Amino acid sequence: MRPQEVNPAKLAMMFRNELELSAVKPGETIACLTDLSSRRDYIQAAFAAADEIGADIYELCVNALPSWTKVGVATIGKCKGTLEAMKAADIVLPFHVPLFTGWLKECMDAGTRFLMVIDGPEDLEQLASPKGLKDAMKYAEGRYKATREVRVISDAGTDLTYACGEYPVMTQWGFADEPGHFDHWGGGHIHTFPDEGSANGTVVFQPGDIVILPYCRYVQDEVRLEVRDGFISQVDGGLDAKLMRDWLDDCKLSEGDQDPYAVSHLGWGMNPQAAWHYLGLNGDDPERNRAATRVFPGNFLFSTGPNTQGGGKRNTKGHYDVPMRDCSVMLDNEVIIDAGRLVDDDMIVPREPR
Repeated sequence: MRPQEVNPAKLAMMFRNELELSAVKPGETIACLTDLSSRRDYIQAAFAAADEIGADIYELCVNALPSWTKVGVATIGKCKGTLEAMKAADIVLPFHVPLFTGWLKECMDAGTRFLMVIDGPEDLEQLASPKGLKDAMKYAEGRYKATREVRVISDAGTDLTYACGEYPVMTQWGFADEPGHFDHWGGGHIHTFPDEGSANGTVVFQPGDIVILPYCRYVQDEVRLEVRDGFISQVDGGLDAKLMRDWLDDCKLSEGDQDPYAVSHLGWGMNPQAAWHYLGLNGDDPERNRAATRVFPGNFLFSTGPNTQGGGKRNTKGHYDVPMRDCSVMLDNEVIIDAGRLVDDDMIVPREPR
């Protein structure tokens, strides 16, 4: 792993800027949701930033070591009072991944803001939301909400269609400034879950696409998926195909459990501060790749498994995330991404030198 390149003394200033972007005001309550592996320097920086703003802050440490590869693990609600505490906070800073849990949706519905902090210091600095990103993301959100059919194609052989509208569109612009909003420091991504049974076609992962979950590696050889009525019916290829099949099969709860093979959230990245090559530059440490690999502009993120975050009923640990390059994406037959390049001017944000 590369050595840390951000001066530790800057962390408190970075946290203050992020909290101010998240509209934290004097007198508001910040809850830091941590676990036994959380970085103490981040907690200390958050406390220092809250003091500077005049906000109240406390830490709630759960007796767990949440795994990067297992989503939907309920870290809140088992101990009495923890769910009520999260609901009562104005903003929660989770220092692990709380996605696909029932308690998270319950708290968001109650109006609590969430800002997930799970990336390395260099990425917190480099990927912090540039000027104009929120406006671009909100525009993309409006386009996606109005869309009823999406088609994704590529020269590698991908030709996937799906309907949308059954589940909400989820948008991240890098800070949590609206009631009930969940975001990811370093974000810049939009997705929804396809209507049940609507995803059909072929998806081809090509060398250079990224399996960010669970393996955190570039795809080495072609993987061809056949998708029928919302589920992957066939996985063909070499080593990468075998890795995918073995992981998804291992996550089955029974022989007939097909939930790990369901198509999950689908969307694209728009943060100009991220780049495809960061995985190659920074290595396979998940802390350096959680945001960067998902949000670089023009990638199409294909995933499998759960849909509880959108209000669905599939709750499986068989989650596979693959940001794909060189895809073209059409919303109701209108191209917004052409061969991996954003072409809708209102979705394009200038990169800031950092």
